[in-house]
Amino acid sequence: MNGIVTRLRRFARKMLLKYWRPCWVDRVWKNEYGYKVDWKNPRDINEKIQWLMCYGDTSLWSDLSDKIKVKEFLESRGYGDLVVPTLGVWERAKDIDYDALPERFVLKCNHDSGSAHIIDKKKGFDKEAINKNLDEHLKVKFGYVNGETYYNRIKRRILAEEYLEAKNEDFSSSIIDYKVWCFDGKPNSIWACYSRSAECTYVNLYDLEWNVHPEYSIFTDHYRNGEGKVPRPKTLDRMLEIAADLSTGFPEVRVDFYEIDGHLYFGEMTFASLAGKMNYFTPEYLKELGDHVKLPIK
Repeated sequence: MNGIVTRLRRFARKMLLKYWRPCWVDRVWKNEYGYKVDWKNPRDINEKIQWLMCYGDTSLWSDLSDKIKVKEFLESRGYGDLVVPTLGVWERAKDIDYDALPERFVLKCNHDSGSAHIIDKKKGFDKEAINKNLDEHLKVKFGYVNGETYYNRIKRRILAEEYLEAKNEDFSSSIIDYKVWCFDGKPNSIWACYSRSAECTYVNLYDLEWNVHPEYSIFTDHYRNGEGKVPRPKTLDRMLEIAADLSTGFPEVRVDFYEIDGHLYFGEMTFASLAGKMNYFTPEYLKELGDHVKLPIK
């Protein structure tokens, strides 16, 4: 009986998202915030992201959120040197040829978040468990998880990428992630994340001159105060130049980068950060970011 109820609920959610998406958003939004989205006059960036997902042009969002296709887009724009090399692409985990892959590499799905596995053959790994996990991720239509239905248009596959090694071991246990907030070709700020793990991430917001602004952040046990320790990246100027180019034509998008030994790498383009329910910025700053988002005519 419980299984039937669960399936009916899933079916109902899919129908709501497909045909009455604003109604579904209002229901979820009110449960979380206590009020409905102001569709006529959305205020902060979270509300405007909801508006864009319901009424905006998301035709390019799918390809640019696809971890495979976005690399083709970068190469077509002359940024092939930013692409992390792809080592293989598969539609099923059982087809992965582990023997043909290097000592260290990354496996992940192209359509979701949280499916990445860092493989180090010297340390050993459980191939069966990893394959099972990847196959489970492939089954999930990620667009239904948080209402980001443009993800459902992505053909679900597995890719292997070259492993990028963090060069800040004395400072960060992971690669520093530079997330550039952009509004139609205009970079606004950089959210820098380091020492990332499943338990926590150290973060700070920087302006374009690399001044730190902790007053805009809400720090928690997960999003911890990075105390302004992230050094200014050597490639900051080029990072901002490329982010401006890639974001042109989009009311808002976050363009992510990595820097390894002075070389800039592209991370991803994110159109709905935290599914448009960001809780790591203050309400005042979310409103300030929202003021930069110029919505098109519905």
